[in-house]
Amino acid sequence: MLKLTKIQRILSGLKHKTFICAAILEGFFVLTASAQSQISYSGSPTYTLVERTDLLRYDNNKYTGLMSREVRSFITPISQKNGYLYEGNFFVDEKTQRSATSVASGIHDSILSVFRIGNDGVLTMVEDHGYPSFRSFPSYPAHKISIGERWQAKAERAVDPLNKGIVTKMPIYVEYTYTGDEVFNGEEVYRLSAQWATRYGMGSGTSYIDWGGDRELQKATGVHKASILVSKASGAALVVRDSVDETFVYADGNQIRMKGTINLFTEYPPSVDRDRILPALRRFAMINEEEEEKLKVVPGKAVVKEDDTVLVAMAEIPKEENLLPQSEIYDDNLSDLLPSNNNWEAFTDELPELPKKNDIAITVDQTPAGLRLTIQDLQFEANSANLLPGEQKRLDSIAAVLKEAGQSQFLIEGHTARVGQEEGEMELSLSRAHAIAEELSKRGIQPGRFICKGSGGKKPVADNSTQEGRARNRRVEITILE
Repeated sequence: MLKLTKIQRILSGLKHKTFICAAILEGFFVLTASAQSQISYSGSPTYTLVERTDLLRYDNNKYTGLMSREVRSFITPISQKNGYLYEGNFFVDEKTQRSATSVASGIHDSILSVFRIGNDGVLTMVEDHGYPSFRSFPSYPAHKISIGERWQAKAERAVDPLNKGIVTKMPIYVEYTYTGDEVFNGEEVYRLSAQWATRYGMGSGTSYIDWGGDRELQKATGVHKASILVSKASGAALVVRDSVDETFVYADGNQIRMKGTINLFTEYPPSVDRDRILPALRRFAMINEEEEEKLKVVPGKAVVKEDDTVLVAMAEIPKEENLLPQSEIYDDNLSDLLPSNNNWEAFTDELPELPKKNDIAITVDQTPAGLRLTIQDLQFEANSANLLPGEQKRLDSIAAVLKEAGQSQFLIEGHTARVGQEEGEMELSLSRAHAIAEELSKRGIQPGRFICKGSGGKKPVADNSTQEGRARNRRVEITILE
């Protein structure tokens, strides 16, 4: 049976569409609006994090320019076990990028991040490439708070001031204050303030070094003052504005000062109009009529039928590791779904699996991140990202479908069979994802809407010991992010 508290969380998300966004700051605690104001950790489905940085840079006290950067991410839960395990696909927009390919084509490369948020709200990185840069921030006390109250909590920040590709982690000790209530974009919010000092290196009362970070970074000092808006309805941290002034000292004697703002907030990708995209999938024989009906029920959204039955589909996260999410459907009368009904009970049924193959070897399924199109057994030249001419028809069909997705972004993930060196497979799978993105952009889709990712042979769907299994593993997946 489904507990009432979970239904209330679902309905809160449907009403406000903000119940997931406290996870933007990787410490998803829920600050309830009840009399007890109890703070409790809760997992969340897919969400989007945006980090915008505008910092004035001074090298050895000489102004050298403005560093503007925007980091975006699409983060999806991939398993549930002692909390939630998340996989994030981050990409960076800035005036100077290391990737010449991204600059030339406008296509983004994904920066992978895998992290776990435990039941206690603590974030632990599993695969760390520098994002998210703020971790376990903000945090709230486990008791009722009142205006003017202060508390302290530990968090972590990841930095790479010189954009060297070497991430250094620094512990931070944050002092928070609940400063008042207000309305933000029509929503009632709590306003919090936060401040902390940057302290990194040895000596002068500081004794912390990240030996896995940049060995050339000798010392860091500075101050941060942040304002935070937290939704009263959902407990979500909607906006964080951090004013920063800090200095980094390197082994060669250079001092780099950064002064400006770092803004953190959530944005939601535009909802996919399934009344447009599902008929397009049928038109090009990617789904049939039965599959179309199943895909009309969108995870996290309510569908009211003619008999007043309400369907709320959620992407259920498996308890075991390395399993693909299943879908569940919660079905009952609309009046019984109201949070005030404390006797509400529901039943669940797994949605049947979609067929694995069709005439054009493209399957469609629902994932927590959105609709996913899997292109099976793509025909590339051996050990190359050069597509063979026979793939043009499939690409024409896919482009026609994606054009019905409004302004959504697309995650293109390449996969190989695991038959060679892992590093080579990763490079090849990323190159093939880029090749598909470039072909689709030639067909009229803006290149900036693509995020490319290579997973090599790490995510097989079939047995690599057989020729048929290897053919299934050589695939490209396109997810319409929503």
